[in-house]
Amino acid sequence: MTVTQPDVSVIIGAYEAMPYLIECLSSVEAQTIDPMRVEVIAVDDGSTDGTGEYLEEFAERAPMHVLVIRQENSGGPSGPRNVGLGKATGRYVFFLDADDRLGPEALERMVDMADRAGTDVVLGKVEGVNRSAPKSMWGRTVERTDVFSSNIKFTLSAQKLFRRALLDRHGMRFDESLFTGEDALFTMEAYLRADGVSVVADHTCYYLVGRDDGKHVTKSGSYTLRFDSARALMELIADLVPAGGRRDQLMMRPFLVTLLPQFGPKYLTDSEEVRRHKFELAKPLMDAYWTEGVAQRLKVHERLRLHLVAEQRPELLPDVVKFVKAKKQAAALLERKGRRVYLVYPHFRDRAAGVPDAVYLAEPREARAFPGYREGGVDTFVRRAVRKARRVLTSREVRHAA
Repeated sequence: MTVTQPDVSVIIGAYEAMPYLIECLSSVEAQTIDPMRVEVIAVDDGSTDGTGEYLEEFAERAPMHVLVIRQENSGGPSGPRNVGLGKATGRYVFFLDADDRLGPEALERMVDMADRAGTDVVLGKVEGVNRSAPKSMWGRTVERTDVFSSNIKFTLSAQKLFRRALLDRHGMRFDESLFTGEDALFTMEAYLRADGVSVVADHTCYYLVGRDDGKHVTKSGSYTLRFDSARALMELIADLVPAGGRRDQLMMRPFLVTLLPQFGPKYLTDSEEVRRHKFELAKPLMDAYWTEGVAQRLKVHERLRLHLVAEQRPELLPDVVKFVKAKKQAAALLERKGRRVYLVYPHFRDRAAGVPDAVYLAEPREARAFPGYREGGVDTFVRRAVRKARRVLTSREVRHAA
């Protein structure tokens, strides 16, 4: 008898997942894709709440092939996912968290999209249940895009459809030394190595469920783990993308999503020792990867906080964080006939602080919100450059004629 290769291997790492696991597996069982085209590989990571037993019961009655692996607790999600990936035989793999669930038709739609577009990664629309979910990348369904031409860099969770040949070709596995951000590292690498990425935005494929027992992995962990995560992602981007605008575009993500929150409202309640430690942990990252190109892509208050971190000015940071926490609107100072908008956050033009005006200069996308702003600073710069080039050419022509 010939065994047909499954289209998709659904990999579920499960730890203390009851009762959420019940709905999770029900969503797998309810998929419209032919059960013969699916295999489920479920790894019980040392649960003591009946998770393993429920997985085995599911395996006995499920219409698709289900492999259950039970192991001692590994301490994080990477180990179980890697075990499942090592056993997968499908053309594609999909990582499903045991406390989340699939939307109806999710697997069928994502596999069809990958086959039709020939892409290596497919993102299915995500909705949050009792928690937030990323939104900026679901504007429209796109058959083929990449990480530079879309907002997909802002969804780096592992709950995507990946072509297994891509993962095998590059030996891709989850980094088991990281206890937060391991999925961001894996997914960003897949984006960068993929022959195209698809986005299914017109159908909810995944429900991200917020646990009410406080055990969700992203809610736990020391602040030092966040710096580990940021460093790993920055190193990956630097390794795979040459210095320049495209790298800056991607670097914005770990700076904005992983690093900046360490210098947000929580910073105000940190002890002096923790504050010093955060600056110490940030210094090598700022020295290596903080560039003008990254800074220009941020809002003024984001750029200002990270500038103070980069310049090792902890004494100036609390005033800025308090201002941001209070959700005050910074006053706008318009100069150059409205073509420049400076946002007056703390320490603006304070000689003792010495923060450059450029840090407070709003980029057009932020400046447009203020009455009186006249967009055209860039155009003016371009016109000046063109005039200068013409003068140089004219001068050369005159010399040549002479």
